[in-house]
Amino acid sequence: MFAGCAAGLLAALLHFAFVQKLILLGEQYETGALVHFENAGAEKPAGHSHEATATITDPATATTEPATEDHAHDAAPAPDLSRNALTVLFTCLTYVSYGMLLVAGYALAAHFGIHISAREGALWGIAGFVSFQLAPAMGLAPELPGTIAAELSVRQIWWLGTVLATGTGIALLAYGRGFLPAMAAGVLLAAPHVIGAPQPDQFWGTAPPEVGAAFAANVLGVGLMAWTVLGWLAGQFWASDQA
Repeated sequence: MFAGCAAGLLAALLHFAFVQKLILLGEQYETGALVHFENAGAEKPAGHSHEATATITDPATATTEPATEDHAHDAAPAPDLSRNALTVLFTCLTYVSYGMLLVAGYALAAHFGIHISAREGALWGIAGFVSFQLAPAMGLAPELPGTIAAELSVRQIWWLGTVLATGTGIALLAYGRGFLPAMAAGVLLAAPHVIGAPQPDQFWGTAPPEVGAAFAANVLGVGLMAWTVLGWLAGQFWASDQA
């Protein structure tokens, strides 16, 4: 619980620094406050810069004014205190849950005579990140508001299968001995991606793909740092408790 709260606080801090502004921007595109490529078909005047443009709609006057992408970032509304507090709360709860899963894994490893220290704990944390975030993101990238995806229940099933297959595959690679465990690990790691993640029938969305790409990259970066700290702290507490 201590490791999960610490990792959750770190993840929330990184979220506010690198992710939240992109979410707020995506919500503006989702609601129509900003429109991407509004004038994409219009001929560009001479000397037009390569800076992307958007439009901001004023609901009161039903008019639009051109704005640069920098203006769009400045126009993003600041989140309220309750939203920030809930973000911190649920991020901490999420990483406490992840920490419980890690400690359960440590206990299972100890049953087979595997010693877990802070160093091994950090490696377990990275493995958890790969299983829960990186591998699923290869088929289902983190979803920014204003983008689309397939039906939720189907995505959840594929995500869960990918987590289980990836985690088991990594465990077989790390602790299995011989050719058969390694071959089984390769099959498990590849299977979700051979099957393929569920995708929508057609691709469309209101948010710019550049914002979606930055959002996905930042979410994965935050996840890697938080998972590594979670595993390291949980391993440190586990080793001191066993000592």
